[in-house]
Amino acid sequence: MLAGDRVILRARRNSDVPVLHAGLHADVPTQLLASGQPWRPVQLDHSPFQPSQDEQLAVFTVADATGDTPLGSALLWGVDTHNRLGHLGMSLLAEHRGQGYASEVIQLLCRYGFRLRGLHRLQIETLAENTAMIRTATAAGFTREGLLRRSAWVAGQFVDEAIYGLLADEWRSG
Repeated sequence: MLAGDRVILRARRNSDVPVLHAGLHADVPTQLLASGQPWRPVQLDHSPFQPSQDEQLAVFTVADATGDTPLGSALLWGVDTHNRLGHLGMSLLAEHRGQGYASEVIQLLCRYGFRLRGLHRLQIETLAENTAMIRTATAAGFTREGLLRRSAWVAGQFVDEAIYGLLADEWRSG
């Protein structure tokens, strides 16, 4: 478990899956923006929020400070142990967005990636129009490194993706 001031990142519990599935996967517009994959209806036992044992993926439930109430999902994915890099992702349940949790989640993911996994570089890919994630990434010290023009198919159209990177020696563990 990784604890911040207001949230913790903890292992995914089976009891989290129905909450996250209903609040994140069933929210089709949000899921389209967050996943980078086409939405499709899936049964709960095949939910993308089921715990994973994949070594290149660290899946967390974002929970309140007590650890009891799921607020969303966070992950370190695409871990490349040779080049010591990984990608960050997160999605908060609708009722918990806009309350400042995302900044703390990104800092905790950075702590996990840099201190505990020994990674050299972390990267965030987000839609270029996702101003909330861009604000969160830049506040955490990430630098915009590029724009992938019309690289993501979202809700019937191609949209731009922005790439943000942070190196271990640039990270502010504040």
